Amino acid sequence: MTESEALSWRSVADLVGNHPDAPVAVIGAGLNERSLTPGRCDLGPKAFRAVLPRFSTYDVETGAELTTRVHDAGDVALKGVSPADAFAPVRDAVRTQAARGLTVLVGGNNAITRPGVHALGLDQVGVLTLDAHFDLRDTDQGLTNGNPIQALLEDGLRGERISQVGLAPFANTRRAHEKAKAAGISVRTARDCRDQGLATVVGQELWRLSALCEVIFVDFDIDVIDRSQWPASPGARPGGVSAQDFFDATRVIGAHPKVKAVDLTEYDPSLEIGDLGALTAGRWFCELLAGFEAR
Repeated sequence: MTESEALSWRSVADLVGNHPDAPVAVIGAGLNERSLTPGRCDLGPKAFRAVLPRFSTYDVETGAELTTRVHDAGDVALKGVSPADAFAPVRDAVRTQAARGLTVLVGGNNAITRPGVHALGLDQVGVLTLDAHFDLRDTDQGLTNGNPIQALLEDGLRGERISQVGLAPFANTRRAHEKAKAAGISVRTARDCRDQGLATVVGQELWRLSALCEVIFVDFDIDVIDRSQWPASPGARPGGVSAQDFFDATRVIGAHPKVKAVDLTEYDPSLEIGDLGALTAGRWFCELLAGFEAR
């Protein structure tokens, strides 16, 4: 006799728990300090976990069932912590999961990206960002969520090993664009993504980075999504990529064998309209796991 689904179903939350031998790990990194636009990105990890029971493990479009167990490594203690002081704790938390196939860092603002990248080793890593912004602001006033890529360049990461996808018009400066070009960063605009398809562009950049790097870190700054479909980030703009394109690209990224760690940043639950933000973040995680299972 089969188990009744009258009152419940097997959910993605059932895959997440204390699973020391799981191939995937998730870490909460609710860094909020020094956000250029004040908000509550620190609430992101809790909201993300809370929505997972609302997603089943079954993909009706492919007929596939998610089965990958995910080790929940808990949260890095970051309340009131600056990006500079958060560097070592976040880096070490990701390094601790190095034996796994994929580590998922759930933020938190974009300042968690730099320590996440360092955890994979600057001498071997490539970085792909899905982001409306360059994040190349100057560091002379310290670390913020607006300068993780600039900080990585200053740390010694070569620009040619960085791909930035989804950059939005009238959301960046000429100086930042010129910095990116001078450093050799691959720049793909929101229009490139609309004209060619975000999944196609992402595939091209993963192929490019794979020729240069041993492992890849992907920063999913979720404000790359069009604001009408994603209100829960202060930096999201009209004209961004569609949520569906974001999901499709996420599955491509999850399937790539060199993608070793990813982050989800700039999710601010205090800006929710209904539960659209949480449901988008949860679907992103499902797509990431579906891609990982295709490796």
